[in-house]
Amino acid sequence: MHRHLLAKILLVFTALISFSSYAEEEEQTGPKFAYFTLQPDLTTNFHTSGKKLGYLQVRIDIMVNDSSYVPLLEQHNPLIRDAVVEMLGQQGEEVVKSLSGREELRKKMIDQLNELLLAETGKTIVADLLFTKYLYQ
Repeated sequence: MHRHLLAKILLVFTALISFSSYAEEEEQTGPKFAYFTLQPDLTTNFHTSGKKLGYLQVRIDIMVNDSSYVPLLEQHNPLIRDAVVEMLGQQGEEVVKSLSGREELRKKMIDQLNELLLAETGKTIVADLLFTKYLYQ
């Protein structure tokens, strides 16, 4: 009787241990998103319809699928900042001031940064890009 009870307890413990190790493996294989913030904030001009210059200040967070990509973003920070400032400076007033224009700009920026970083690192790094600050005047 004690032998059967001991065998059942041992079976339960074995099942629990194997289940917890399976859960740990599942957590380790999932994506490990990370964010990289371009600092300091970027400020540039944009085209307006009048004689005044338009100013745009943004803070950008870049999301990557793997936290091991963050050092690559730090290494290529000057290249990323240059590409973002150039792209923002080419935009017209209607793009900068509209929500749909901002969203289209965000998508284009993801594509352009991925192209640049693919040429430099051989990897598509940028999963998403967020404007965490977006001020225009």
